[in-house]
Amino acid sequence: MTRRCELTGKSVQSGNNVSHANNRTRRRFLPNLHSVSLYSDALKKTFKFRASAYAIRSVEHRGGLDSFLAKASNDLLSLKAQRVKRQIMKTAAS
Repeated sequence: MTRRCELTGKSVQSGNNVSHANNRTRRRFLPNLHSVSLYSDALKKTFKFRASAYAIRSVEHRGGLDSFLAKASNDLLSLKAQRVKRQIMKTAAS
């Protein structure tokens, strides 16, 4: 399982630990991922995602999963999130 947010695409970044003597060793910055269940108002059901804390705050700020996915670009979303987005758009259109 990759360490990647399914909603925003945040993934592992790399950088350096820098000591007081300015020695540099490589390190990894891991995203703050959580398993969450988010409710879709349009589909009347919940979906489980592995999302970062930043993504969870963004979903709440935008007013729920439906409006967040409507504004999100497909290249950042996981395949699972893209499928949910398509279902939501289908029900909204009809």
